[in-house]
Amino acid sequence: MTEFSPRRVLVTGGAGFIGSHFVDALLAASPDVNSVVVLDALTYAGRKENLAAAETDERCSFVHGDICDRTLVSKLFWKNGFDAVVHLAAESHVDRSIEDGAPFLRTNVEGTFTLIDVAREAWRDAKGARRFLHVSTDEVYGSLGATGKFTEDSPYLPNSPYAASKASADLFVRAFQKTHDFPAIVTHCSNNYGPRQLPEKLIPLCIARAVAGEPIPLYGKGEQVREWLHVEDHCRGLWLALTRGSVGETYNLAGATELANRETVGLVADAVDAALGRAAGTSRALISLVKDRAGHDFRYALDGAKAERELGFAASVGFAEGIASTVGSHMPQTI
Repeated sequence: MTEFSPRRVLVTGGAGFIGSHFVDALLAASPDVNSVVVLDALTYAGRKENLAAAETDERCSFVHGDICDRTLVSKLFWKNGFDAVVHLAAESHVDRSIEDGAPFLRTNVEGTFTLIDVAREAWRDAKGARRFLHVSTDEVYGSLGATGKFTEDSPYLPNSPYAASKASADLFVRAFQKTHDFPAIVTHCSNNYGPRQLPEKLIPLCIARAVAGEPIPLYGKGEQVREWLHVEDHCRGLWLALTRGSVGETYNLAGATELANRETVGLVADAVDAALGRAAGTSRALISLVKDRAGHDFRYALDGAKAERELGFAASVGFAEGIASTVGSHMPQTI
């Protein structure tokens, strides 16, 4: 049994990598969900084809629009009577934020503010339960040393413009919850991977380069450590946070595997060789060290005890299994 059963859900960024997987999971999760509206600006990160399966479900509809457009967002709230919002729309690539932080400020901070302010107004006199699930990142906590893990009580110490924008958005959500009794829940996740991810991210970039026989770039010496969470596990965790989570709480959705980047890239390269029937080590030979990213955080790792205790969430997709399926989804259709 769940404490909250959403029926009319707005999913922002639902045509993106994580968003589209969540829409699929949401539609499959409960027959009580009778309306899912996807709002997406379809920037470089959003692709309508990611929703191909979802759009065959009559409960799902798509709106092409910007979360910063207050008039549009207000119309959607008043027209659809949402009882839940799952906020996934975000600029999320650290390298892009280093080159130009302005889009991150606009989308991640102004966009989040627009959504929570419109939701607050729309839900002011509403009777019954409402939920706003704000999806954030482990990067707001900054960087870890060789030991320890971030808990929900760890201080915010963002080190990139991307992380700073997400931290700011988190704090606006927290402030609205405390000031206006806004029904918000916040989640932080480990690095995601899986089908449909854009090749600017480490794992799909490695796959694309290995398949093409091109150099696979690896920052510095590849010593940075990341914790990996399969996107299907993440979406299951989001559903549990939405339906079982307590308003005003934050939950860390931790991954099942912690690896140095050089280990991750090596394992992905091996999986590509296996999928293509190449000799072992062929793709590993393509790995090329490049100048390290500015302000590159050394290590991220989340303590998932609270989410496991209160939500019943723990990652279940093993890295080898997840990488094999991810590599398979990225293979050219002729292979």
